[in-house]
Amino acid sequence: MIRLKTEEQIKRIEEACVLTAELMRRLSTFMEPGMSTWHVDQFCYSFITQNKGVPAFLNYGGFPASACISINEEVIHGIPSKTRIIAEGDLVDIDIGIDLDGHFSDMARTFIIGTTSEENAKLNTVTEESLRLGIVAADKKGARIQDISRAVYKHAKSNGYGVVRDYCGHGVGLAVHESPEIPNYTSSYLPNPRLREGMVLAIEPMINMGTSKVRVLADGWTVVTADGLPSSHFEDTVAVTKDGLKVLTV
Repeated sequence: MIRLKTEEQIKRIEEACVLTAELMRRLSTFMEPGMSTWHVDQFCYSFITQNKGVPAFLNYGGFPASACISINEEVIHGIPSKTRIIAEGDLVDIDIGIDLDGHFSDMARTFIIGTTSEENAKLNTVTEESLRLGIVAADKKGARIQDISRAVYKHAKSNGYGVVRDYCGHGVGLAVHESPEIPNYTSSYLPNPRLREGMVLAIEPMINMGTSKVRVLADGWTVVTADGLPSSHFEDTVAVTKDGLKVLTV
């Protein structure tokens, strides 16, 4: 069931989203080569709790950290570790949700650490462009979920990249994950509801340099590309309002 939010609920969700966007901005200058992903996670935890929030992912389904931190071939759900060290040129995906009194954000950015290869830089750019095109598609009158999916898929595939099918965007706002699912590809076999006022969505392209196929590591969480090539992940929380689509994670 899709939960439509009131204007007041969207306002409260936006407060969590604005806080998350500020954390992302701080991370962009905080991370550096030689730093462990555990160190980054501690930074996230401190920022969230000091701002009277709760890390939405911590202990969600048993996840042991505040942020999902995934590097290079890790697509999503990477577990922070004292032994996982960030290196020059890495693509570092930070996926974070904040709970402010029962109102949830969800946001992801893939950061380039220092100087990276042209191939990595292009993958990251195209993935971010795919997110923006998905948001534009959602902002059109009469838009449906798979209009978002189509925009993401078309742009990624036109650049020769693999689009992850096993994981997708989703509703958000009053819980970490809600209906509807927002795949990054289209299919006549999948639901395709029309966007309605009150819907709050987490749109999140996960784009691979090579194959679209992924696998889960033995830790039960970390999703990696099947061919070991890099992946990029961008995500924003948006709300469908009476005045049109609004990006909340800004």
